[in-house]
Amino acid sequence: MNKTSINAAHLKFMRMAIKCADDNIRTGNGGPFGTVIVKNGEVVACTPNSVTADNDPTAHAEVNAIREACKKLKTPDLEGCVMYTSCEPCPMCASAIYWARINVVYYGNTKTDAEWAGFSDAFVTDELSKPLNQRSVQFKRIGASDAIRSFEQWMELSDAEKSEIKNGTL
Repeated sequence: MNKTSINAAHLKFMRMAIKCADDNIRTGNGGPFGTVIVKNGEVVACTPNSVTADNDPTAHAEVNAIREACKKLKTPDLEGCVMYTSCEPCPMCASAIYWARINVVYYGNTKTDAEWAGFSDAFVTDELSKPLNQRSVQFKRIGASDAIRSFEQWMELSDAEKSEIKNGTL
């Protein structure tokens, strides 16, 4: 495949993500965000934002696409997948991308563009940069001596048992 056809393929998938965002506005199901996940040149997920339709603040297009792709591929590991998203991912979506092990993300709009359109995530980044005791949401640690037992049980498992649990084969 030459460079022109590679760029054409990327543009094709980005246009699918943008169409998903545009369609979402027309249906009234959510905001102007769409995401496509591709593996080996095949679309495995194409989803819009559905925060308002699902009454779920985590239902951003990227998270929805990760959920759909993982279900379709029957794995929590999307290594080898490429994401095309209509807007630069917010901190939550970026974290989900890292957890899913997606290798490459192509995006259309920037965070600045999103802020211009009324979708700023700067407050989250600002909050996360503060120490826990200075954030607007109170984080209070309790039950630490009880909670640690779950980690102790995990550490007692063999590597093979941990692998089976992580792979869903136990």
